[in-house]
Amino acid sequence: MCCIGCRAAAEWIDQLGLADYYRLRSEPALRPAASPNDAASWQHAELDRHLVRELYRVMRPGRIVAVHCKDLVYYRTQRATAGLRDFPGGLIAAHIDAGFDFHSRITIWRCPVREMQKTKSDRLLYKNFRTDGARTGGGLPEYIVVFRKWAPGMEETPPVLHTPGEYPLEAWQHYAQPSYMVEDLWTDTDETDTLNVRIARDEDAEKHLCPMPLDLTERLIRQYTNSGETVYSPFMGVGSEGFVSLRHGRRFIGTELKPSYYRQACKYLDEAERLGPVSDLFAQAAAQ
Repeated sequence: MCCIGCRAAAEWIDQLGLADYYRLRSEPALRPAASPNDAASWQHAELDRHLVRELYRVMRPGRIVAVHCKDLVYYRTQRATAGLRDFPGGLIAAHIDAGFDFHSRITIWRCPVREMQKTKSDRLLYKNFRTDGARTGGGLPEYIVVFRKWAPGMEETPPVLHTPGEYPLEAWQHYAQPSYMVEDLWTDTDETDTLNVRIARDEDAEKHLCPMPLDLTERLIRQYTNSGETVYSPFMGVGSEGFVSLRHGRRFIGTELKPSYYRQACKYLDEAERLGPVSDLFAQAAAQ
């Protein structure tokens, strides 16, 4: 582990039984034969709530939690019915229950053709559209759900500052859009901008099943943190959030129970420290 705090956090998570949660993050999730309302279908929801409560306890007042998520599909082959589980809604309920306030939701458009090619989902097949449109459902967007800790002591927490020289009005208008990758909005986000793309050049490296896009991470870190502050990822994976945090002058703490992911993350965090902070693109544009 990179420090005593990370080791303690990982041991704490393991003792609570969240190791199975990590397994579901690193392998295709099993779909149990149960009703959508069954507790098992929420992937250890009570343990999720415990983690969220602990995050609320240790976080600085006024600061932010941002979660990358999407609705979860369940299929008729595993159950008597087929449909969607409102996983973002479950996350929102868990955070509100822990004391957070629901701050914002950002919708990330994803290409339904690419989704169909990757998943072969019954909901996206053209033959079903031709023969029985009731079976079709359309592509699934991703979401960033954002929560803020409103609590006593917020006035003592430093504000997150964005100077006009670094972030002109046009930059804020870009950040404030409610949807990413929609025409005239966030057209520059790329779901393939992940550490997996870098890893693909290394045959011995571990690939993550669902890597966090680097550009989304960068925007959240720029919007919600100051340089020198600490970003924490309880599900670090191969280190996407850490890589971006260090490249943008933040500190980082991450926990990961899968050894191969952890080793890969350490390599990328070492690389980020070696490369050092990048220059701010908005600052460069404003200077031109």
